[in-house]
Amino acid sequence: MNQSYSKLEINHLNMTYGSKVILDDINFKVNAGEFLSVLGPSGCGKTSLLRILIGLAKPSGGTVMKDGVDITSAKPMERGMGIVFQNYALFENMTVLGNVEYALKVRKVDKASARETAMTMIKHMGLAEHIHKKPAELSGGQQQRVAIARTLVLNPDIILFDEPMSALDVATRLALRDELKDIQREFQTTMIYITHDQEEAFALSDRIMVMEEANIVQIDTPENIIQNPANDYVKSFVIDNIQRKINSLAKYMR
Repeated sequence: MNQSYSKLEINHLNMTYGSKVILDDINFKVNAGEFLSVLGPSGCGKTSLLRILIGLAKPSGGTVMKDGVDITSAKPMERGMGIVFQNYALFENMTVLGNVEYALKVRKVDKASARETAMTMIKHMGLAEHIHKKPAELSGGQQQRVAIARTLVLNPDIILFDEPMSALDVATRLALRDELKDIQREFQTTMIYITHDQEEAFALSDRIMVMEEANIVQIDTPENIIQNPANDYVKSFVIDNIQRKINSLAKYMR
């Protein structure tokens, strides 16, 4: 992991919806090439944070800085980021090739180059034999690989993941975890991963940002969170739960 500079810097980010506080004075940095997981229960604000980072929602206050440039008001296409959604968000009427190629067409890449680049990425993701299939003909894991290929083909320097494995079975999740780490190393991409799964966050992350009710409770390496939980919430929600998940996974692997 390259820690020489901050790829992303979030300063005093706030978001309210009516009288409800969604995000309360959020501050953190993401290093270039880092895998940061944002871990918290449903309703804590982690998905709202992701939507602000990608440009799909506007904060009530604060700034989003990328490579030292204020992108708080920039359009999603101007941010150099990609996103992989929980429900894959594939076009059901398009083939695997059509879905991956579409992202390049939107960017006005010429047809021949778009086709070549898309096919290369599809092969890279192990989907060559499924290239002419539509999403309904694919497994959940294969659909997720298509979604990742569609994001990677645009060569983003930051990729955001919105609970991308929550609908997958255990074996598929384990395989995709390894692939994500391989992708991160190969493409040297900064990754921000939204999840409510403690064991998943610890398996993937360089650092973990633990959230509770619109606030950051702790942000640190997995090792430091285990050794020095910030408070009883971190100990209960993170450490106790991860031990239960590890025990459950051990039973599955027998």
